[in-house]
Amino acid sequence: MIATIVHVFVKPEFVEAFIAATKKNHEGSVKEAGNLRFDILQDASDPSKFVFYEAYASEAAAAAHKETSHYLTWRDTVASFMAKPREGVKHQILFPQNS
Repeated sequence: MIATIVHVFVKPEFVEAFIAATKKNHEGSVKEAGNLRFDILQDASDPSKFVFYEAYASEAAAAAHKETSHYLTWRDTVASFMAKPREGVKHQILFPQNS
């Protein structure tokens, strides 16, 4: 199992549009084969900062996410909304373990 934690920094004037586009990506992502979690968090003290917690059953499932139409649409839609490039860090899931 693999998880990626992505930090996203959005220009303040694009926060609402970013949230709307991200909701559509989330809705498609949670339906993907191999998706375990796709959580979107907004910083409580700075609404222009977001964290995505993406968990997949395998590297292949995580890679397949990057080929989906909902991800590609999201990526292209929000590109100009970013204050700086998003930062994703992969992690290995230790717990909970697959049952």
